[in-house]
Amino acid sequence: MTDAPIPDAERKMQFLFQLRSKGVTDTRVLKAMEAIDRGDFVKGIFADRAYEDMPLPIASGQTISQPSIVGRMTQALEITPKSKVLEVGTGSGYQAAILAKLARRIYTIDRHRALVMESRKLFERMGLHNITAIAGDGSFGLPEQAPFDRIVLTAAAEDPPGPLLAQLAIGGIMVLPVGQSDAVQTLLKVRRLDSGYDYEELMPVRFVPLLEGLV
Repeated sequence: MTDAPIPDAERKMQFLFQLRSKGVTDTRVLKAMEAIDRGDFVKGIFADRAYEDMPLPIASGQTISQPSIVGRMTQALEITPKSKVLEVGTGSGYQAAILAKLARRIYTIDRHRALVMESRKLFERMGLHNITAIAGDGSFGLPEQAPFDRIVLTAAAEDPPGPLLAQLAIGGIMVLPVGQSDAVQTLLKVRRLDSGYDYEELMPVRFVPLLEGLV
């Protein structure tokens, strides 16, 4: 005897409950995460696990982050409807799609050309026309579009990369995982002030490393 499938409405309710229980409390963020179906970004044998709060493998040896971490990072960015956002590490496109529901303009960059091409198709299909997806080396940011009100990295650097700090607007916020190994990483929130940068440690995390070059 097989288990009956869980109705979509109930599954969505469980998904949002999971997010709240893990500290995602911002109403705008929850609404955006309700609007973007994670199932659209998870393919193949893992598709039926799309609504679980866990990271899952995607193409090119990358992962889609667990929803609660995506929610906590998005919440930490304190996005406004006028924000111009740079995301380094497009991956599946899930984080960028959520950001697109909250901000004016999203630029997302990834070193994996295949992931960028897939994401572009998805964004087009979902009608998310305020996202520009670029294949490139995200460790250098996107100087031609700087400054950015918000910057988010979905790959771990040893330290906040200098080029990205320089592309952050005064008063802007950057959220990124930092750490010298994939075992010990911290989610960091950086706020650019008139006279420098303010750093706040948020929580332990695990992300793929930030690598240079295009593949």
